[in-house]
Amino acid sequence: MSKLVTIYGGSGFVGRYIARRMAKAGWRVRVAVRRPNEALFVKPYGVVGQVEPVLCNIRDDASVAAVMQGADAVVNCVGILARNGKNTFDSVQSEGATRVARIAAEQGIGSMIHISAIGADADAASDYARTKAEGEAGVLAHMPNATILRPSIVFGPEDEFFNRFAGMTRMGPILPVVGADTMFQPVYVDDVAQAAELALTGAADAGVYELGGPDVASFRDLMERMLKIVRRRRLILNIPFFAASIMGWSLELASKLSLGIIPAMVTRDQVRNLRNDNVVSEGAKTLADLGVEPVSMASVLPDYLWRFRPSGQYDAIKESAKNLRT
Repeated sequence: MSKLVTIYGGSGFVGRYIARRMAKAGWRVRVAVRRPNEALFVKPYGVVGQVEPVLCNIRDDASVAAVMQGADAVVNCVGILARNGKNTFDSVQSEGATRVARIAAEQGIGSMIHISAIGADADAASDYARTKAEGEAGVLAHMPNATILRPSIVFGPEDEFFNRFAGMTRMGPILPVVGADTMFQPVYVDDVAQAAELALTGAADAGVYELGGPDVASFRDLMERMLKIVRRRRLILNIPFFAASIMGWSLELASKLSLGIIPAMVTRDQVRNLRNDNVVSEGAKTLADLGVEPVSMASVLPDYLWRFRPSGQYDAIKESAKNLRT
């Protein structure tokens, strides 16, 4: 019988790509999510019954254990960018990750992959970065042979980075950013998934890997690249950190008073995190150590950002038409 992997958060941005790769590799895939009915799109990744979404709450021991039964390996992709009700940084990224590892050890699971993030630091001012580090520590305490993947900003068709800012270009002539000089090393989502696949199949040594793409650029440079692709001219306005913190507090308050109806576009914790560069550290194990050739932004971004152009899919046709002789 083919091997079984349980992927917590397997319908999320990174998780779905790992699920697809493991299905193609012949594994049975159990996609553990809070809302299985919203994860039915993963079923066609394999043959009938090969990929199945199942109900799981990472904050509950019994729920985590139930979907892990019979698995040969587990992957934890669950993470949040902002607090949402009971899903706090501590309950999800620290306690949740530790729970998955502890139960995996109790059930004798042979392999575990944990998706963390570059910048994970137990002493960080950001709750996001702090709990990522605590989650890593919890995983290694129970599964010392686990593989931890720390990606920089992840890009791809479903990303919440380039898609978000490209959408903002439709709203006016100004594109506000926080930390315009902060450096990033964006990594393609399927490169992260390939790294996970290599670790799961035993083709890579266990350890901590920092995953970044071939391009290192500032936040401002990334926005300029995005603007060229969507063919819009916008003024990139850098918001100072102190002003962004005040704005984050106001937006968080508005979101809380509206019971979440009004989302916080930026939070104070995100502002704190943006003070630090997000690039692969010197001496770290990288995609190169896994034998993965990273995909560049230039080869992928135009494939999904075209819809933000003024005329969408017809923009290129209109440009070509301008060259026709009358």
